Order: sequence, then structure tokens, then C-alpha cells
Amino acid sequence: MLLFATSDKGGTGRSVTSSNLAYRRAIQGGNVCYVDFDFGSPTAGAIFSIDELKHGTVGAGVHDYLQGHASEPERHSVWDETDREELRVRPDGAGELVLYPGDSDGGEFPGDNHTIDRCVDLFLRLESEFDLVIVDLSAGRSHATEIVMAATSKAELATVPWRWIVFHRWTKQHVLAAHSLVHGERGLLDTGASWRHHHARLMSSIRFVRTAVVNPDGSELAGLKPTQVRWLRRIDADLHQMAATLRVGRMNLLGSVPLDPVLQWREQIITDADTATLDIANQRTVDAFNELAKRSSEESFIPVFDPAT
Repeated sequence: MLLFATSDKGGTGRSVTSSNLAYRRAIQGGNVCYVDFDFGSPTAGAIFSIDELKHGTVGAGVHDYLQGHASEPERHSVWDETDREELRVRPDGAGELVLYPGDSDGGEFPGDNHTIDRCVDLFLRLESEFDLVIVDLSAGRSHATEIVMAATSKAELATVPWRWIVFHRWTKQHVLAAHSLVHGERGLLDTGASWRHHHARLMSSIRFVRTAVVNPDGSELAGLKPTQVRWLRRIDADLHQMAATLRVGRMNLLGSVPLDPVLQWREQIITDADTATLDIANQRTVDAFNELAKRSSEESFIPVFDPAT
């Protein structure tokens, strides 16, 4: 399956969440490939703690490949090449975890027929090798999104399952932005229509993931004043109502990731050692990543039930 990760704004946690999703799916036994299509800021290497790729590669990255400057894009095994000790321990039964980095000196570029054909070829090869291929796109209405939308409209990919995940933080501005990215002018549905995607199929392929979600009744907020807790509850209820109205609610929700200090202070993969041994991350965050990994691998997205929406 091809899974396209996108967001309307930067700072949504799109890359770190989708990287953790990839890691968890590999631990669950899937062979996973992560393709860094973020043309302007390819930072997946930093999240996977491969220092030489922390801002893309100086070699043959995905962007050079798409533009015809390289015959093949580089591939790197996270298990073998990570500089982080905890990630070098590949759990028993874990599948492959491979990174295709972007280019360190890259930037946004429009696609032409040649670019789109190379994208189709890449997706076909990766989909035949891996159980899950996560494509991390540039934020907003980007050339990267346009190229992917064009590629998935081609007959060669007609039988290949693909899905979209739109990431957003749990704030009013981000909920509005997520709605706009899908339903607004030049959003995903508009772009899909321009490439003759079937509207109903495209709409059914899109799900939302909320990041940095604060639970007003969570123990981590125990130090707040009662008035502050009541205010947070009201804001949370308003957000649920807004999300439902804008079609970003539970019927289109794949999952939520709670606010976690590790993800706030350092965007990284959260391992089991971070919760069980080091005790620096919350188990609820790991559970959320595990659930996202399971749901994202299903042939048909099943919305999560959120009784508050």
C-alpha cells in the first residue's frame, strides 16, 4: 500500500508521526519503506537518527531521481545505519525498515511528464517489495502533492491501493487548515479532479490524524487551576463540534497522538526503551503509534470511534 502523508501547515508533527508509524509497523512485522518527498526540508534522516542524512543526502536522493539526475535513488536500512543505539536493536519478527532520503540541497520543483513517469515507476517497484510505503510530502499545496496526484491517476497504478493521511494539531487554526487542504480551492479534491481522479474514491481514501492532543482530564494537567481545566474542556468541546462540521471529525479520523514531552523537545522515534527503561515518554503515545500503524495498513481505512465528537 502507498500511504501519502501531508499537512496544510508546517509544525503539525507530520514527519515525526509518520516516521514513528513506519517504525511501529515494521516492529509489527511489516516490510516498510519511508520515502522523503518533502522537497524543501527532507528531515526524515534526523528522525531516524542517521546523522549523515539528517537533512537529506548529498548523493542521489529522491528529488534528483525524479528530475532525471540519478538513475536510482539511494536506499538506507534504518536498522543497520542508524546512529542511535536503541534503534540498532531490531526486535525479533520485525520487518525491513528502509529510508529513501530527499536531497540536502533540494527545493520545490514542478513536475513534467518525465517526472511523473519516474514517480510511477518508483511507486510500482516499491509497492511490489514493501507491505507499506509511506511518502512524506511537503506541507501545503505543493509540487510534491501535484506530482503524486498525477502519478496515482495513471493506469499503471490503477490496481495499487493508496491512501492519504492529513495531519493537523488539535487547535482551531489547524482544524481549519486541514479542512481547507482537502476541501478548499486547489486542495486535494480539486487537484484530484484536475487529474481526473474519481471524486468518491479519492474522498474515501483520505483520513485525518490529530497530533499534540491535550486531554483536559488527563493526569498531566493535574497542576492546573479548576478554572483552567473548565476552560480547556470548553475549548476541546468546541473543537470537536468544529471538526464534525468541517468533515474533520470522527467519521474521517484515523487516530490521535497525545501531547508528549519527548516529541515536543526532540522529534525522534519513541522506542519501548523510552517508556519502559528510560521512562521519558508516555506509554499512551506508543499505544497511539501502534494503533495508527495497524489502521494505516488496512485495505480500507476504518474510522476511529470518538464519542466526544
